[in-house]
Amino acid sequence: MTSADGPRPDTYTGETAPGGPTALRVLPSLMIRKASVGPMDNSAYLLTCRVSGAQLLVDAAADAPRLERLVREGSSTSRLDTIVTTHSHHDHVGALAALVRATGARTAAGAADAPDIAVLTDVLLRDGDVLRVGVHDLEVIGLRGHTPGSIALLYRGGEDGDHLFTGDSLFPGGVGATQGDAERFSRLLDDVTARIFDRLGDSTWVYPGHGPDTTLGAERPQLAAWRERGW
Repeated sequence: MTSADGPRPDTYTGETAPGGPTALRVLPSLMIRKASVGPMDNSAYLLTCRVSGAQLLVDAAADAPRLERLVREGSSTSRLDTIVTTHSHHDHVGALAALVRATGARTAAGAADAPDIAVLTDVLLRDGDVLRVGVHDLEVIGLRGHTPGSIALLYRGGEDGDHLFTGDSLFPGGVGATQGDAERFSRLLDDVTARIFDRLGDSTWVYPGHGPDTTLGAERPQLAAWRERGW
């Protein structure tokens, strides 16, 4: 992280709580805000391009008034260009209709999950697609298993590191729930291994759909144990 006075340490931890303040990470050309909403401690992330002012929200999960305040933290005009839904589960879309009405943002979600989202999805996403937030590319990573169309978003920040928004597909300590279905679990762990751990370095920061953040380096040593335990 840098400031007008020169480099300073990045103090972002990703620790948030419902009703609590926003966690803010400031990169040279991108700001990342994290807020916890709703009874299930859902994490919503607002990405703000510092060059263009464009904004993208990851998961309009719950508590629309709180998320509208989050949007205003990044833009005094309440600009919101895109809302990305990482998957179709109800606790990740509870405020989606209200945010679309309030901001006029376009919606985006995994193609396989879109039919299960009550709000019309404007942009159907598949593995390998690219979304833009201002001057920044976000790579779409398909992660099948938690739901058929779950996605993660990857921002490759170069010297500022890789930043990965994983929804409910990857958390500290394991992959997302698959309701005891061995085939779904295997598919999800295979995708997480091949499309994330095999491609990205240990310093990659992971922003999950609930609770605290982690890094790939912290989770990588556990991959074999996850597969052995089966969840």
